[in-house]
Amino acid sequence: MFENIRIILASGSPRRTELLQTAGIAHEVIVSGADEDVREEDPRTLVEELSARKAQEVFERIQSQEGQREMVVIGADTVVACDGKILGKPEDEEDAFRMLQMLSGRAHHVFTGVTLCGMTGGKKKTVTFSEESLVHVAELTEEEIRSYIRSGEPLDKAGAYGIQGSFMKHVSGIEGDYFNIVGLPVSHLYRELKDFSG
Repeated sequence: MFENIRIILASGSPRRTELLQTAGIAHEVIVSGADEDVREEDPRTLVEELSARKAQEVFERIQSQEGQREMVVIGADTVVACDGKILGKPEDEEDAFRMLQMLSGRAHHVFTGVTLCGMTGGKKKTVTFSEESLVHVAELTEEEIRSYIRSGEPLDKAGAYGIQGSFMKHVSGIEGDYFNIVGLPVSHLYRELKDFSG
């Protein structure tokens, strides 16, 4: 599948690469250098805007070097939203503690925005979409939060946790696409890639 088009992931996230590999979607990684400073308070709009910036920046860089070659760049961005507040990656351990306390004993939303930007049939094409999942977290004690922070796992993750890591024992339920929470809504992306390169 997709043998005739070059697929590039504009993200250095090992989780996103692993999801694509597991799904059998051959790709290469070129990390985006896009400006991620966006003043946007709606989480869905934010992730769509950031995914578009990332995909566009890598697409333009490749096109300036290689011209009109058939390709698609995948840009993605994930945020956690709780009480109407967007939770990105924590700045430090205390920020991680604050976020995890906020998530304890309740449900929150995870949004991932994805943009496909590339050349197909000799024309530039851009498609942006997003997915939303709901995550239920069990009540956390202070020691459970501190122990998780000591593992180092929360510090590079939106909302200060990774559902596929040791935090999974605190997740009491999810609604929606699990892989969206990991960082890439694979089924939706696969369908969009088929349409894009069709």
